[in-house]
Amino acid sequence: MSIELFTAATPNGIKASIALEELELPYTVRAIKLGEQEQKEQWFLAINPNGRIPAIIDHDNDDFAVFESGAILVYLARKAGRLAGDGPDNESLVMQWLMFQMGGLGPMMGQANVFYRYADEKIPYAINRYQREARRLLEVLDRRLADVEYLAGEYSIADIANWCWARSHEWSGVGIEGLTHLERWLAAVAARPAVQRGQAVPDSSATPEEKSKRADEVVASAKNMLV
Repeated sequence: MSIELFTAATPNGIKASIALEELELPYTVRAIKLGEQEQKEQWFLAINPNGRIPAIIDHDNDDFAVFESGAILVYLARKAGRLAGDGPDNESLVMQWLMFQMGGLGPMMGQANVFYRYADEKIPYAINRYQREARRLLEVLDRRLADVEYLAGEYSIADIANWCWARSHEWSGVGIEGLTHLERWLAAVAARPAVQRGQAVPDSSATPEEKSKRADEVVASAKNMLV
């Protein structure tokens, strides 16, 4: 028995696989074909009514399903007893910075991606608005990381969540010039072996052609959601 992960190679998708690798929890992977709208099929909606990846089924817990990437991170960390903070204050710090990503960095960078990368009609006001806000949020991370090695002091699911989005700043058209503390942290997290393994999911055994196809599927799916 193990955890079954339904995912794709997106910032939210790799959050779950990185957490599973960091926490050393056994899992299997089913890559969801976003370009074919597999996440909208009834079998998947029974797992996640919102029709988004990632999602998990914990077969060790009576086939309990969890959706929403932040909720998955919390569930996995509590299951393993690691990376969620030690004691009420530290746990609160982890949750604060996790919610910062869920409510701020992810949505703003996601909207920057929509208007900068995916939309056929380029709207300068929208592009500038979301790129500016994404940059502002990255500056918030930089200021925090000037005082601490990791967002909650020690490495946690908050770092996993924020790193998965912050690392993709170039895709959003957002520069990080001058954000030296952020750059240090991005490199430190990227160097972790578990992060490298989790980042490769679900493409770890894929050929270059298959990886390219999956990347195209992500773009196609993003465009489909604009219709």
